[in-house]
Formats: sequence, structure tokens, C-alpha cells
Amino acid sequence: MPPPSDPRSDDDLVAALNAGDASAFDALYYRYRDRVLRLAYRFTGNDADAHDVLQETFAYLHGKFPGFCLTASLSTFLFPAVRNLSLAARRKRDRFASDDAAVARLPGCAPDGAAAGEARADLAAAMSNLSPVHREAVLLRYVDDLTIEEIAAATGVPSGTVKSRLHHAIAALRDDPRARRYFEK
Repeated sequence: MPPPSDPRSDDDLVAALNAGDASAFDALYYRYRDRVLRLAYRFTGNDADAHDVLQETFAYLHGKFPGFCLTASLSTFLFPAVRNLSLAARRKRDRFASDDAAVARLPGCAPDGAAAGEARADLAAAMSNLSPVHREAVLLRYVDDLTIEEIAAATGVPSGTVKSRLHHAIAALRDDPRARRYFEK
């Protein structure tokens, strides 16, 4: 059972961990594990790989201490690690998977009802037509609820580039008949 939520801020927890307080790492882990796991699953499309990425991400974070300095939000710091570890896990798995299984795997489209599954499949198909950078921008903004500035910091591009990617991605989705229903009033 996880410990109760720690009221300290991420900055306070990082400072405590730098000072040797191991419970601060536990608090950070429980605060961010679900977000990291969701993101890892979205990138890998596989539950076992997502759990491996979760473990590797927090091992990576733990290795930064003592001496870690948080210059952005922790989620912004964790995103590139999760992305890179997830993509590596996917590449490794895809080397051994059939091509059909790799093509059929689309993150976030597990149907829970016929109509809902069909709608998600349509949206996933429309999203798959976007370039990887455009798809990433949309998912970070509307699924992970990151701000433009957080996306820019996490992806290492200027905020203007993030805005441009979002604008072009949304325009493309509005023009796609499979996704058009998500933009109607």
C-alpha cells in the first residue's frame, strides 16, 4: 500500500533527497508513477514494456542523486527519459515481433464498447496520418495536459514550434473525415 501523499513540493522533495532523505524518493515515485506508466504504455503499446520503462525511468532518476538540480517541473524532466526508454523498448520488441503485430498496435485504442471502439479506431487512424512530431505534440497537450512551455522544455524545441505543430496537427485532424466528429459542436 502506498504511503500517504507527501505535502512537500517537488523542489522540497528533491532537496530532501539530495540531503539523504530516502523517503523523499518514495514520495516522488508515488506522485509520478501513474503518469510515467501511462506515458510509457502510450509509447510502447505493451503493458510489460511499460512497467519495465517505469522501473528504468525511476532508476535513472535515482542515479541523479545526490547533486540533482531541478530546473523545470519533474514531469518535464521525466518525459524525455520515458520517451527514449519506451522507444528503445519498442525497437527491441519489434525486432522480434511480426510486422503485422507492429502495424496493428496503436496506443490508446483498446475498445470498451463497439461504438466507442470504432470511434477510437477512427481517431487512431487519423492520428497515425500525422507526422511523429505532430502526433507527439497533440498527445502531450491533450492527453498529458502539458502546457506549451512544458512541451517545449520536454521536447527541446521552442514554444513557437510547439504552437505551430499543434496548429498544423489540429488542422489536419479537422480535415480528416475520421476525426471530424471531434471538432463538431
